[in-house]
Amino acid sequence: MSTVVAVGAQWGDEGKGKIVDWLAPRADLVARFQGGNNAGHTLVVDGEVTVLHVVPSGILHEGKINLIGPGVVVDPGILLDEMQKLIDRGILRDPSRLRLSGRAHVILPWHRSLDAAREKAAGKHSIGTTGRGIGPAYEDKVARRGVRVAELLQPESLESKLQTIAEFKNFELTQFYGSDPVDVAELHAQCVEWGRQLEPYIDHTGRILDQALRGGKSVLFEGAQGTFLDVDHGTYPFVTSSNVVAGAVTTGSGIGPTRIDRVLGITKAYTTRVGAGPFPTEDHGEDGERLRDAGGEYGATTGRPRRCGWFDAVLLREAVVVNGITDLAINKLDILSGFEELKLATAYKIGGKVTEEFPMTLDEMSRAEPVYEMMPGWQEDVREVRRLEDLPDPARRYIERIESLVDVEASFVSVGPGRDEIIRMKDPFAD
Repeated sequence: MSTVVAVGAQWGDEGKGKIVDWLAPRADLVARFQGGNNAGHTLVVDGEVTVLHVVPSGILHEGKINLIGPGVVVDPGILLDEMQKLIDRGILRDPSRLRLSGRAHVILPWHRSLDAAREKAAGKHSIGTTGRGIGPAYEDKVARRGVRVAELLQPESLESKLQTIAEFKNFELTQFYGSDPVDVAELHAQCVEWGRQLEPYIDHTGRILDQALRGGKSVLFEGAQGTFLDVDHGTYPFVTSSNVVAGAVTTGSGIGPTRIDRVLGITKAYTTRVGAGPFPTEDHGEDGERLRDAGGEYGATTGRPRRCGWFDAVLLREAVVVNGITDLAINKLDILSGFEELKLATAYKIGGKVTEEFPMTLDEMSRAEPVYEMMPGWQEDVREVRRLEDLPDPARRYIERIESLVDVEASFVSVGPGRDEIIRMKDPFAD
């Protein structure tokens, strides 16, 4: 038995899907434990691009069981559409390969409507949500008025519950935001249909995990977003609405912390973020544009251009601490080829004082100026490299410097978008 948690160590979009796809053959189960369809994991296999929003990235591997845990919020329409595309491609032929927790909460139309209305009303103070209804769904979950997946299979009691919730939701939509109300009868009929289609996939995923671990199986836990979008540990309020860090595996999947063996922190060789919020190493000039264009830095879910900048070791050190990261995966090293010089932020200067610690408050983070260390770049194309020692000397030293700055060794270095364009130094499941 072995368990590995794969988490984003920056602001999301670190390339988790590729790493999970690479690790999936070494696991028996792949489990998603938080977030919703505001996440987008892009996989490139034999030149074919697959973008997954809710279904775990292990689905592309025959025979692997994929779990959507109770910590995830699920938009049934989005999930069913994603599943149908996989069915049409012959990937999801057996429902037993995808199990959906009956305890996961459902994203309903009023969640999306409220998300969009609130962002519009906030104007310049908006936080840049994806508008997918993720935050309002988690809000209802915590307020104990949410609808769970299993309730889609109970039409009579669900109808009464929807009527009760609608009184609050439609009042807010119409009276506060001037938006259209949600038709409850229509919504109920839609929920019943969702339940009918999802029923073959709904299960007690926590029990499946427990039985698998007792049977000596290996599990890969797949996170969404990134550490600094965590609602407690991120750059609040410019964060997502769930706990993203490795500790969320226990509540989001239903197993105890003693069953976690290793935590793989996934980072880019540079830094990006989507939406508003502080970003100390953001480059507003030609280098930032170059990183965006070369890296294809546009959101898999929204298509929004990502803000780009240099590698931030202060950020990654904090991610190591809050996640208990034991191994690193460094993605998109190939994008840095051609730069004459590279920057790594080793500390911040805030109010004239230099600190290597990640700031506690948004005000401090907003005033943080990066303290850069300069390193030589390389001109060679590294996409064909499969061994660390075959990298150009400056590229290898760049990786080694990142490792030394955060005191964690890299297990993987990705040198291209393809499944095989990767350098593996260690296997977290075996080493």
